Amino acid sequence: MNWVQISILAIYLLMVFSTIGVIIAERRDPAKSLAWIAFIAFVPVLGLLVFGLFGRNWRKRKMFSRKGILDESYIEAVSQRQFSTLSNPALVATPEIDNNSETIRLMLRNSRALLAIHNRVQVLQNGKATFASLFEALKGAKHSIHLEYYIFENDRIGRRVAGILEKKAREGIEVRLIYDGVGTLWTESWIFRRMRHAGVQVECFMPVAFPWLSSHLNYRNHRKIAVIDGELAYTGGINVAERYLAGTRLGKWRDIHLKIEGEAVNLLQAVFITDWHFVRRKELLKAEDYFRDSAVEEICPMQIAVSGPDSDWSAIMQAFFSAIMKARKRIYIATPYFTPDAALLTAMKVAALSGIDVRLLIPARSDSQIVYWATRSYVEELLEAGIKVYMYTAGFNHSKLVIIDGDFCSVGSANMDVRSFEDNFEVSALIYDRTLATELEESFMNDLAQSRLITLEEWNLRSKWASARESLARLLSPLL
Repeated sequence: MNWVQISILAIYLLMVFSTIGVIIAERRDPAKSLAWIAFIAFVPVLGLLVFGLFGRNWRKRKMFSRKGILDESYIEAVSQRQFSTLSNPALVATPEIDNNSETIRLMLRNSRALLAIHNRVQVLQNGKATFASLFEALKGAKHSIHLEYYIFENDRIGRRVAGILEKKAREGIEVRLIYDGVGTLWTESWIFRRMRHAGVQVECFMPVAFPWLSSHLNYRNHRKIAVIDGELAYTGGINVAERYLAGTRLGKWRDIHLKIEGEAVNLLQAVFITDWHFVRRKELLKAEDYFRDSAVEEICPMQIAVSGPDSDWSAIMQAFFSAIMKARKRIYIATPYFTPDAALLTAMKVAALSGIDVRLLIPARSDSQIVYWATRSYVEELLEAGIKVYMYTAGFNHSKLVIIDGDFCSVGSANMDVRSFEDNFEVSALIYDRTLATELEESFMNDLAQSRLITLEEWNLRSKWASARESLARLLSPLL
């Protein structure tokens, strides 16, 4: 070995040990740290490259912070009556608030997720109902349209939304759109250029010009938010794409979205304004121009939970953990991807072993093969703990739904996986209302009727190759 080769080897080893030192110093989850260290040690060169792209812990370094962006203007823009209930949930007493008081206080402290009391919520089942409602709302906009989506396809649905936005912009309506750089990586850019030409303000969340050379590739805006005139909002799991109507090779896509009127609209508006502040390089929209006092009198308490590399805590994961730990009767979860962290997995198993009815709905087929295998690797221990595991067979279930004890439910963009809890920018509506929880429970049961209940005996009969493949995928799950 000559001196050039020795020098290259020495530099490489220095990079390896330096990177391992960074991983240790970041004090992340031990399982995730060990997975990265093993990958770097046993996969030369590629391990370092992949860590550079996907492994940096931006939660510790803060890509940007939500603190200070909206605090003062937000308080000023919300009426005194509304803010008093938002900041002090004890002023409005309902059994659902009382039963979930620990989770509510947790979210107030870990992410300033204010409690909005007066709301009117409509559950929108699948793409047909969601797009019909959204199109009508967009066409009726009088002042402003704010949209934020992970995926915005240049297909029939995407072009229809774009056409409406272009028309409203020409009418003088303020129209703003944030789309994700990875979620729209294969979307033809001309659809965004045409919208800009018509007067739509369009921004890409962390553009990825060279996908394999970007350190931000791993941190994506997975949120789905629409706010119209500051009075009506939508959030949930549905992107702007025709697959939610026409399906794919996996069959029909099953998903749930929410239409929200009331005080919580201001909370979703706040999320959009903060993200706009980031993508427009600190351009801060004036809260008083976009926040509205609500005339809704119905009581449907909710918090809008957000998490991501801009957060101090894994707020959505903590909300799920808190809600599961306080459960007394039943826990229903639907998620397309299930690779939980150790704390959440333990909480679910402890609940089931304590006699609580825990049911998990996952797809029988998936659009992500490795994540699908990793998800299946958890099935055996879930069944052993007494958790009922169902596999949806009527297409691809993309719903992200948590319902606990009939008085807590969550609908949003966050999957039950480490990526959603740690790396992605996510949003979920946490709702403390028995009527809405009952409606979502009925929807969940309808999905179970189109699913197959897995038994431990059946599961143990699968091939050794399938078991080995799932175990290998699970080793990679902290990195997925």
